[in-house]
Parts: sequence; structure tokens; C-alpha cells
Amino acid sequence: MKIPFTRISLLRVALLIAATAIVVLIVPRADNQSYSYELNQPWKYPLLTADFDTPINRDSTSTRQMYDSIEANFIPFAKRTDANNKTAIDRFMTSVRPDVSAQEATLLSRLVSQAYADGIATPDLYHQIHRGNNTKYRIMSQAGDEPGTLHTFDGTHVRSQKQAFEFVDSLYAHATGKPRHELPAGVARALGVVLVPDLTVDSVNDTKYRNQEYLSVTSAIGVIQKGQRIVDRGEIINQQIYTNLNTYTDMLRSSRSENARHSYFYIGQALYILCCWLVLYLFLAIYRPKFFASLRNMTFLVTLITLFVVISTLVFEFNMQAIYVMPFAAIPVIVMVFFDSRTALFSLLTAVLLTAIIATYQFQFIVLELLSGLAATFSINHLSKRSQLLRTAAITLAVYSGLYLALVLATDGNLRQFNPQMLLMFVFNSLILSFAYILILIIEKIFGFTSMVTLVELSDINHPLLRRLAEEAPGTFQHSIQVSTLAAEAARAIGANTQLARTGALYHDIGKMESPIFFTENQHGVNPHAGLNPETSARKIISHVTDGLALASKYKLPQVIRDFIAEHHGKGITKYFYNTAVNESPDGHVDRHLFEYPGPNPRSKETAILMMADCVEAASRSLKDYSQQSIDQLVDRLIDSLMADGLLRDSPLSFHDVETVRQTFKKRLATIYHTRVAYPTIKKTPEEKQSAAG
Repeated sequence: MKIPFTRISLLRVALLIAATAIVVLIVPRADNQSYSYELNQPWKYPLLTADFDTPINRDSTSTRQMYDSIEANFIPFAKRTDANNKTAIDRFMTSVRPDVSAQEATLLSRLVSQAYADGIATPDLYHQIHRGNNTKYRIMSQAGDEPGTLHTFDGTHVRSQKQAFEFVDSLYAHATGKPRHELPAGVARALGVVLVPDLTVDSVNDTKYRNQEYLSVTSAIGVIQKGQRIVDRGEIINQQIYTNLNTYTDMLRSSRSENARHSYFYIGQALYILCCWLVLYLFLAIYRPKFFASLRNMTFLVTLITLFVVISTLVFEFNMQAIYVMPFAAIPVIVMVFFDSRTALFSLLTAVLLTAIIATYQFQFIVLELLSGLAATFSINHLSKRSQLLRTAAITLAVYSGLYLALVLATDGNLRQFNPQMLLMFVFNSLILSFAYILILIIEKIFGFTSMVTLVELSDINHPLLRRLAEEAPGTFQHSIQVSTLAAEAARAIGANTQLARTGALYHDIGKMESPIFFTENQHGVNPHAGLNPETSARKIISHVTDGLALASKYKLPQVIRDFIAEHHGKGITKYFYNTAVNESPDGHVDRHLFEYPGPNPRSKETAILMMADCVEAASRSLKDYSQQSIDQLVDRLIDSLMADGLLRDSPLSFHDVETVRQTFKKRLATIYHTRVAYPTIKKTPEEKQSAAG
């Protein structure tokens, strides 16, 4: 079968693609480029497993502690020079002998040797040793170019060059009894030459051994095998998991398969989201073709669902548990107010499945939202009062709380995992649901829909337009009341919208207020048609349709009510005046269009019921005999005439529906015009009769 690509079809496809794209772009990414996670926060993506072997490194806290421990306990390296060799000391003794005695020269030589034995450090090494907590240092003895024995020395007695000079000066003065700092000039000059640092920083060995100890910190402590779990949805990201995630994502970015993995993830998410939308589209196309054919209806439904998914995602990004604040139960309530329960439930299913892609505990989320949505739907079959939303909100809160408790017990077998914050989320959810009426009003304004609540409000006879009708055309008002009763009974019998039929019937003849005297039910002995030709009279009668539409526009009545005004006569003719014109015409030829209502013919069950109820109720007033037989004949004749004229051809009524409406009218009219029993009078005695006569 060839499917024509009409403009509506293309727009529906564009709507589907746009909705899919919006949801794909807004939901959190679970690919390597889109992970967004924080330490000590829950992991909000699905289960993450390794695509390849991944080393397990120490977490940053442990690493920092180990580095600090190494730095605190590391013994620095130094190296000795040959500055204190025997040749240098011999030259020193030779240079000082002219200034001191041989005995003093020997003393000075011994003191210099002792200073070298304790160690004379370069300034940087001296500060490194004495500023740290560790006063030890290590020296690697050299044997050619190969490292030799490692010696550890206590650096407590290591001196700087200045301290070594003062050490020799102090001991020399103490041994000889001479004042300090009064060495002969030649001796002081010789000491300055011979006392040079013999200990310096060994940067080569220091770096080598530090790096060897650092390896124990930086080396992996294990391996996450390919396919092994890294982190699961909802798991708190501790320091070790945080480190593993950083390692894994870094390896992903450097892997060659990054682009392919990124594309595959997008494709997988898009396919899932597209399938969810397609299920809804197929349901509507097969079981709700009239709804599916309306671009306005489809735009409303897709926008509503997409809006819930987008807001839920944004809320989830802010707080994972806050997703349960979103009142998904409001979706079926809103859809059912304007359409039907099956469409409402499929809309709920689509919204929940789309949002489940981001939920932390998907099974819990789907169960809670679907069952609470079902409870809300069943509790508010027909929304006619705002107070019903309060009851629905209370029921939804009870269902949420009970289901959550049941899931916790069924999953863990105890209440240790019971989170009281979830109950707070459910309370906020129910509070928002109770204000769904505001959203219903907004939708009415934007999309031009009419809710049951609006219909109930319009059916109040204190509405300004109905009050005006009762005052200016009381006969028409009474007629509208009777027609609304008939139409509501018939609508209930065939499963149509009872409230819509009742409300539409109340307003169908409001145009008669412009010239009420021209209509029989408002006349009191004077008939203004007596002096008019049939064409003029027909024009006055027909004008109540256009006048009614003008009033409806002035009072801003919904389009569904205007349809009742326009369609209650369809493309029918004013038969009384048309037949009169034909009879008065010499040749019997009359322009039929002059006597024809503007229409269109009824296009819904409710407007078709109104056409039949209006015709039957008006004609029933002319009956002289209200027996069941005469009522049955009247109803059959009028409805058969409407069908014969093709006025019901465009309505979705089946033959069975028409027959049900027919029988409903007969029963209702028989009840209205039932024969009343005459009340007996009290018989008078002869004396009373004579007294009355006298």
C-alpha cells in the first residue's frame, strides 16, 4: 500500500525527529567525553565496565600520604671530594711553620684533619641537612666508574666552611692559651685556603634513589580486567573509585577507538528514544486515527512529554533524588482532561520510559511512576472540579509511599536502605500535582482545547450569556434546557462526551436572542412572519446561526461550543418556509440555497446528537397526543428524515449508535409527557348541593 506523503505526514515526521533530537541532546552522556562526576557524589550513569585492562592506581589521598612519608624519611645523598687529602695538609703545615712553632703546626694540622673528618659541607648541603628533621646523609663510595659501598653518616657534626674555621681557631686558642680570633695572619690565610668544603650534594644518586622509592607509589596496585565493573549507577564515588575513573577516562581519550565508541553511544541512545516515540505514534495511528490526523493534537502531546523529560533531566543533574519531585502522574490527568484514558496512559508510558534512561534505579523509577500514574488516572475519571485534584494528589502520595516501602523491603529485606528524603520528594510531587489545574488552563489558552472543568463552568446557568438568554428569550432558554437533557442522556447511552453534549446544547440557539420574536417558542399570539415572504422569513430564521457564532466570539466561547452552534442544523433547510415558497411559486421552482443553513453538517458524535435532539424536542411540542405510539412515530420519522437528507453522513455515529439514540429519545420523551392521573374530588351530599344552590 502506497502511503501518501502529505504535508501533515511530513510535519508529523519532523515533530518526531525534533522531539528525538531534543531528548538525545538533553540526557546525560554515558560516553567517555561526557562523564561528569564528583568526589563523594553518586554515579548517575548506567553501570560502567572496562573496555580494556585498566590499572588500579592508588587514590590521591594515599598517594599524597606515601609521598609525604618518603619525603619525611628520605636520607639525602652527598659526595666527598679530595679536598682533605694528605698532600693538601702537608702543604698547609709547610706554609704555617714560619708563623708558629713546629708543635703548634702539628696541632693545627691535627685540627684541620679533624674538621675534615667531621665534614665541611657546601652551603646548600649544609642547609638541607640542618633545616630538615633528618640529620643523616648518605655517601656512595666510588670504585672507578661503578657505584661502591653506601655509607650513612650522622650529619649532626657537619660544619660549614665558616664553622670549620671557627672550630680550628677555638681549639687552637684553647690548647695554646692564646686569645681567639688572633691567629697569625699567615696561619689564618693558610686555613682559608685549606678549609674548603669536601661534602657536596650528590644530585645524581639523590634523584636516582628518590625515583626508585617513588615507583612504589606510582606503580599500579592491581588491574581491572576487561569487562569488569568499575562503578555502578547510584554508587557513591569514593577516593579510590574517583582515581579509577580518572585513569579509565584518560586511557579512553588516548585510545584509537574513541570516536567510534562516541558515535555508537549516540546511536544507541537515539535508537532507544526513537523507539519510545514510535510506540506512541503507532498506537495513535492505529487506535486514535482522528487524534493522529490533527497536527495540533500531536504537537500538544509531543511537547508535553518532551517538556517533562527535559525538566526531569535538568532536575536530575541538580539532585539525583529530585527526579521524584516531577509529577509524572499529571501527564495522564492532563491528557485525559482533553482526550481519553487510553491515550493518557500511553502518554504516561512513553514519558516514563524516556526518562528512565537517566534514572539512578531504573526499575524502581518505572514501577513508582507507572503505578502512581495509573492510580491518578483511575481516581479522576472525569475532572469537573478543582477539588478532585486534591483527592488525586493524596491518593498518589499514598501510592508512592506504599510502593517505595514495598520495594525497599522486597529488595533488601530490611529498612536500612529506607531513605526518609524520598518521602519528602513524594510530598512535593503531590503538591505540584494538586496545582495541575494551572497547567490545564495554560494548555487551553495555547492549544485551544476545552477541558471538562471549563465545560462544567460554562454549563452553569448563571453564566452571563445563559442568563441573558433566559431574560431575552425565555422560550428558547427552556427549549435549550430540554434539548441539553435529551442530548446528555443520548450521549451517555452511546459513550460520547456527556458534559460536552449538555453544554453545547445550552448554547446552540443563543443567536435567537438577536430577534427572539421570530421564533415560535418566544411568541405570545403575535407571529411576525405573517407579513413576510418565505425568503425573508427563512433569512431571519437562518440568521440565528451566524448571530450565535458572533455572540460566541464576543463572549470567547471555546471552539467546541461554536461547533454546536454552526452544526446543529447542518446544511439542512428551513422546510416550513421552503415548502411554503414552493407552493406559492407559479412554476414550483425555488432557489433552494435561499432556505439552506450555512452548516457544516455535524462532524462529531455530540453535535450529531444535538441535531437529532433539537429536531425531536421542537417537534414534540406540536403533538396533540402524547401516547407512546405517537412519540415513537415522531422520533422515527424525524431521525429517518435527517438520515435521508444526508445530514448525519459526516458524523462518526454508527447505525447502532443512531438506534440507541432513537430509543433513548423515545424513553425520555415518554417520561416528560407521561399521562397524569386526574385527582378525584369529594362528592357533595344532597344537603350541601341544596345549600350551594340556595
